[in-house]
Amino acid sequence: MGTLKDRLNDDLHTAMKSRDDLITSTLRMVLSAVRTAEVAGKQARELSDAEVLAVLAKETKKRREAATAFADAGRAEQAAKETAEGEILDRYLPKQLTDAEIADVVTQALAAGGFSGKGQMGPAMKAAQAAAAGRADGGRVAAEVRRQLA
Repeated sequence: MGTLKDRLNDDLHTAMKSRDDLITSTLRMVLSAVRTAEVAGKQARELSDAEVLAVLAKETKKRREAATAFADAGRAEQAAKETAEGEILDRYLPKQLTDAEIADVVTQALAAGGFSGKGQMGPAMKAAQAAAAGRADGGRVAAEVRRQLA
């Protein structure tokens, strides 16, 4: 199938041919973010699929936060647009873990690292985030780590 970036480009071309403005603008936006990440730093480089997924997750989170902000400000039309863009980007992300699955992942990560007590929150978070690996929002993982270390 090729890389995730290739899939995004192919889907962009398909959306352009079918004149789907929302998908076209959303994929252009995310590909622009990927290109920006590729040229960031001292030397331009090609991003791996994992790095492209990280950019996608970041852009999806931005859409969620913007939709909430617009909804709170009474701007339903903009909130709906941001929500729709987030749903388009969600198609490219791995399936998100449920709360029960997050609890299991965190329990296993804490047991594997031997973490106990709030004093070890930093290293425990690092281990739990690595175990969740983009399949769960960082805030949800952090809340579960805090709960289990308390």
